[in-house]
Amino acid sequence: MTKNALPDLDPSLALFVEAVRGLKAKEIVMLDLRPLTAMADVFIICSGGSNRQVTAIANHINSELKKHDIRPLNIEGKQQGHWVLLDYGHVVIHVFYETVRTFYDLEGLWSDARRIDYQQLIKATDA
Repeated sequence: MTKNALPDLDPSLALFVEAVRGLKAKEIVMLDLRPLTAMADVFIICSGGSNRQVTAIANHINSELKKHDIRPLNIEGKQQGHWVLLDYGHVVIHVFYETVRTFYDLEGLWSDARRIDYQQLIKATDA
């Protein structure tokens, strides 16, 4: 895979994905929102199996990205652990408790968004 495999995506997205993958987040989905809204370029959506795991995943993401001087504009929902939103401006990460994710169905709400193969993104940046 060459570095030009995903030429229209910001290569720094791989840092976000690696941070999300760090504590065994489940069902990772990346959505390209650029053609649909100015709110953000990309949503990264993932799940945890308990409130405690959701909070731990969010804390891990935040600390890993800080190592690269990437700091969130805002973090919401960390106290409850049902749905933590980490807003990095162009990237918004949603960490859901599994049942809450099913209820809100962001993937269905944003069904017009292109899905990004995060594994291909990581391979492209490693090449």
